[in-house]
Parts: sequence; C-alpha cells; structure tokens
Amino acid sequence: MTKIYWISPIWLALLLPVAAQEYEIDWDRLHHWGQQAWERWAPLEWQQEYELWSPQEWRALEAKLLSALQGSDLQALAALWPDLEAASEWLAEVPGIAPYLDWLEPRLDYARAAHETAAPPTPRLSPPETPPAPVPRPAPAPPPVPVPVQPNAALLRDTAYWQERLAGQAPPARSQAWAPRLQQIFEEEGVPGHWIWLAEVESSFNPQARSPVGATGLFQFMPATAERFGLRLTPTDDRLDPFKSGRAAAQYLRLLHRRFDSWPLALAAYNAGEGRVGRALRDHGGTRFEAIAPFLPTETQLYVPKVLATVTLRAGIDPLAQKRIVDQTRLTQKQALAGYWSFRLTHRDRIVYSIDESTKTVFIHRTKTHCGE
Repeated sequence: MTKIYWISPIWLALLLPVAAQEYEIDWDRLHHWGQQAWERWAPLEWQQEYELWSPQEWRALEAKLLSALQGSDLQALAALWPDLEAASEWLAEVPGIAPYLDWLEPRLDYARAAHETAAPPTPRLSPPETPPAPVPRPAPAPPPVPVPVQPNAALLRDTAYWQERLAGQAPPARSQAWAPRLQQIFEEEGVPGHWIWLAEVESSFNPQARSPVGATGLFQFMPATAERFGLRLTPTDDRLDPFKSGRAAAQYLRLLHRRFDSWPLALAAYNAGEGRVGRALRDHGGTRFEAIAPFLPTETQLYVPKVLATVTLRAGIDPLAQKRIVDQTRLTQKQALAGYWSFRLTHRDRIVYSIDESTKTVFIHRTKTHCGE
C-alpha cells in the first residue's frame, strides 16, 4: 500500500484550530483529524490503495533531515528528497504553520539540490540512419544492483551554482517591508547592509519563523545566542522583532568577521558555531572556508555559497570583492614604519597596504566598506 499525503477543503477547516494557535504543531491531533476526513470523504478505491503517513513517520523524516544537515553525508541528504517533496506538497496546504514552513523551505532546497546533482545524466541517443538488422533476443539478465550516485560536493559548494539556481526567483514579498531599515541597522553596526539577505536563507524573511530545535525569527537565533546579544526571551520574545533581532545579527556577524577576518568563515560560524569553525581551522589547517568545508556540517557547506549567491542576486554586487578605494598614499618604507601615515577613519574604514620590495615603497590605501577576505 502506497503512503500518501492527502488533504481536502473540509480537512482544512478542521485543521485551522489545530495549527493556527501555536507554532508547535500537534502532529498527533492533525493526523487524527486527517484520518477522520480521509475515512469519511475519500473514495473507497483510494482508501484501499493509499494510506496516510502517521505522525511518527513524519517526525522520523524530520529527524532524518536534521541529522543529514548536521552530518557530513551528502548522499543521505539527497536520498531524503522524494519523501520530503511529497511531504512539502502536503504541508503547503495546511493553514497556520507558515512559521514552520518558512524555516523548512530553505532546508528542503538543500535536499533538492543534493538530489538533483546526484541524478545520473540521461543519455541522448541519435536515431540510426538505417534500421538495424533483427538480432535474437538474449535471455533476460538479472536486474542490475542500483549503484548510489554521490552528489557533486564541489558543485554544491560553488557560489556560481547557487546563483544560477536562484536566478529568476523573486525575493520574499516580506523583504520589501523590512529591508531598508535593516540595511540601515547593519550599517550603524559597522556591517555592510547587503548582509541582511542572510535572512532569506535563514527564514525566508519571516520574522515569525521557528525551527523544531528552538531557533526563532528572521535571523534564527537560538535562545542562548539571543541572550548573549541582549535579546529578551520573556515576557516577549525579542527574536520576533525584526529590528531588534537584526541589530543582534549585525553585532554577531561583526564579531565573527573580526575573529576570522573572512566573510565566508564568518557565515560558516554563524551557521555551525564559532567553536566548530575554530576547531576545523586548528585541526585541518588553512585560512579559508574552502579548506575546511569538507569538515563542516552538510548544511554549512551549502549555506555559505547559498548566502553569497543570494546577496549577489539581491544586492547586485559581489560581496567578496566590494571594495571602494577613497584614498591612496605613496610613502617610503621608512616613513611608513615611522608612523608617518595617518588618516581620519570612520568605523567602516580599513587600512590596506602593500610593499614593493624592489623600491622599498609602501602603498597604503584606505578602503571604505571593506567586504572581501
């Protein structure tokens, strides 16, 4: 008997009080209403051929998704997509669970991408010019043992792949209301405003988005991290305020960038935790995200290039090459070492210098809104 996700207009009316009151979804009660609706209104032949998935089965699927995202096996993530696709089509019809769906959708995209890059290419055969001569039909061969196809990890970690994948997708409608003020908040905190688009990857730009493990809001703060950056959890949850959580996110990104001196590493730390990224750099060497990506969780491996691609598409810039030189001074090495050079700097300015060893000349630049590595 085939498993099915099925919903009817009558079921929608019954489910509304179940799902709309709290973000915590009562899957047992939801399934109870669905089973009653299924038995009452579904055609008998449908009931004989299909059955509803149980709450336990959905919870198990959700647990597998979370485990695959936190693990390092892209193949395990890809294998979940067929069931996740069916589940997402069903969940999209359930009213009142948008906070859950807006957390879920970006994670489904990782599974979808892993599945698509693992699919073997379909061979294109040209028709023969002349019909082949008939040949005796051989005895049927035993069915081949399916060989799992490993997703293309290098492609999935490529920002260009995600740019192509996301091209044509409109930004979330909610972003129009929040983006201008959030950009201003980020700039006030010394972080380039285009990094607000991290919220699209985190929460589909829904301030109410909530994950099954407790992360909440536009920027998906866990309770401990929220309190670390001054957000209150009671009596009201500041994580649900897009501007308070946005300021906390900017402060956290600023801290991470100062620690790792790299936006890709800062993004990786935002997703996986700064301790985990720090240990990966220490244990495996290297100073760039690409060097430690294979040792980070699957979600982080895909999250960083997806955020970079999203920023590129939404802000229309390359966030890792966005430098605008506003001053350039040519000094001798002796003058530079003597502290001759000085600038009136804002908190968003940064000194960059290079040395020409042949002429013992130091070129000092002042860059504004430094975003590269």
